[in-house]
Amino acid sequence: MESDENRRRRVEQALREAIGVVLPTVRPGLVTGDKHLRDLGADSVDRIEIILEVTTRLGVRDPMSSFSDIPDIDALVDRLSQAVRA
Repeated sequence: MESDENRRRRVEQALREAIGVVLPTVRPGLVTGDKHLRDLGADSVDRIEIILEVTTRLGVRDPMSSFSDIPDIDALVDRLSQAVRA
């Protein structure tokens, strides 16, 4: 069984990779937990693409609406970590 810490690291890595695919000009050091994807320059379409990319990578099948009110990257990682565990 995967530990919560390992799961969180795996989710963070998948999210960073998804951000890199959709927003290739964003330097990895700018992706911090306290930022919203908008802070990285992601418009609404970019945000949907990032969520689709990361959920595909992680095998998460939650509806897009479950990600609509996530305030920052830390909360997104938390939400994805819960979905991966389920």
